[in-house]
Amino acid sequence: MAGRETIIARTERAKRILRKLRKAYGDADCALTHKNAFELLIATILSAQSTDETVNKVTPILFKAYPDADSLAVAGQEDVQEIIHPTGFFRQKAKNIVGAARRIVDEFEGQVPESIEELVTLPGVARKTANVVLGTWFGKNVGVVVDTHVGRLADRLRLTWNHKDTKDAIRIERDLMRIIPQKDWTYLSHALIWHGRKVCSARKPACETCELATDCPSEGAF
Repeated sequence: MAGRETIIARTERAKRILRKLRKAYGDADCALTHKNAFELLIATILSAQSTDETVNKVTPILFKAYPDADSLAVAGQEDVQEIIHPTGFFRQKAKNIVGAARRIVDEFEGQVPESIEELVTLPGVARKTANVVLGTWFGKNVGVVVDTHVGRLADRLRLTWNHKDTKDAIRIERDLMRIIPQKDWTYLSHALIWHGRKVCSARKPACETCELATDCPSEGAF
């Protein structure tokens, strides 16, 4: 039974899952369109409670008006709100991205910082957003990005220890980091997100065609 699975057995199963994900989604990457660390940071902040598709429609307009931290730092909040309105929670998001740009200019010489300790000091940036920027742009595997897809799949695949709690992103991240090699942390996030969108959806997972079925306790693999 999955509930009695040892840490060794779970680690081995996680490795098999990772191999299958690489075979199915070898080119899995961040779905947010970006050209640099600044654009990725802002896009990730905007993606909270929104879809990547919506964000990708908004950011070209935003970055045409404010292409860097210096220009966004002096932007009028109401002007920014109007542009990012479709992403939802636009007032708070506008406040956060303008505030983040100002701090980047004032504290980090206009450059997005490259450490999680510094990134989380920016308005609107918590560990998840910092992990996205560090892993995707800077190639630093400091953690696992846990969004709704990753949390759901970690639960269904029983890769976490307390699978009844799928809302504690920090605990889920910690559990995944125990059984997945550090070099694969960023890739795992992207691959699980892709798999969650293409196969293992929230309402109707396509278990009959899932590449991971033989290693998935939710599908009755063991």
